[in-house]
Amino acid sequence: MPTTFDSHSVDQTEQIAANLALNLRPGDCIALNGDLGAGKTQFVRGLVRAYGGHERAVSSPTFVLLNVYPTPRGPVFHLDAYRISGPADLEALGFEELLQQQGLVVVEWASRVQSLLPPATIHITLTPTSSNSRRIEIFRPD
Repeated sequence: MPTTFDSHSVDQTEQIAANLALNLRPGDCIALNGDLGAGKTQFVRGLVRAYGGHERAVSSPTFVLLNVYPTPRGPVFHLDAYRISGPADLEALGFEELLQQQGLVVVEWASRVQSLLPPATIHITLTPTSSNSRRIEIFRPD
């Protein structure tokens, strides 16, 4: 059963992410899903801020496919599967190796590479409910 939050601003979305980050462990993988403009990159900003990284450095990796943000708690690997053609492209980026780096691995558009995600992946769906509001559903497997 997912935990559901309502966010009414970018700041609230980032704070929900920061609160989640308090309970993350090295090596965790997060699958982010939502339409364009749903707030996926803002969610990553909140995670990076909570990890002590430079949130202003966070940008969508749509064209570069992978951004790495160094933080005191370890690297945050921010991947975007929107422009890749399938799991083989993500494997070519060294996805398996990233999972072994003991950082936080965050994959936007994760449904495109579902077969590569570890079983313990935390799944997050962001759904716009108005121009400024989002429903954020977080599913943590047992």
